[in-house]
Amino acid sequence: MLRIGLTGGIGSGKSTIASLFAALGVPVIDADVIAHQLTLPYASATTRILKEFGADIADANGGIDRQRLAQRIFNDRTERVRLEGILHPLIRTEMQRQQENIDAPYCLLVIPLLLEADLRDMVDRVLIVDVDEHTQIARITARDGRSEAEIKAIMSSQVSRAQRLEVADDSINNTGDLAKLKVQVETLHRKFLALALDKSSNR
Repeated sequence: MLRIGLTGGIGSGKSTIASLFAALGVPVIDADVIAHQLTLPYASATTRILKEFGADIADANGGIDRQRLAQRIFNDRTERVRLEGILHPLIRTEMQRQQENIDAPYCLLVIPLLLEADLRDMVDRVLIVDVDEHTQIARITARDGRSEAEIKAIMSSQVSRAQRLEVADDSINNTGDLAKLKVQVETLHRKFLALALDKSSNR
């Protein structure tokens, strides 16, 4: 099975792209969804994170106050690396487990930190969702109500737009309307099906 790694900066529209592939019948495994499940109240990863980072990031339900944790890790690289050291091995294991149950020509692995955490060994191709910085800021401001300074701090912790495009095997420009986006996704879907068939026949 061909593994397509979907990534992009914050606010680039990864979830929208993933949903369009899913609508075409493509299996989607999302690292963020897995991370959310791993950090539900009283989950094993949650208990460990609260122990490592302190009760000040706990919410009223015994879970993690994600806003407080985000502010902490994006302002301190050491803290971010410490959190990733807890979560990334668990996320990788679960993504691999889910792939074992898939019977399809290819699957989409949505990994926001694919490049930052150097997880390219998990995928066969890298698909970048590309948008300009102003679009990213506008979208996150509207979606999350974060300040521009906070958004830029998050963006500075990620690889640059130029770095993403340099390593991309494929890319989607997500600055147009939904109709144009669907055309790009459908074109790539046909390409990935052909590549998957070629990979299978060359085994």
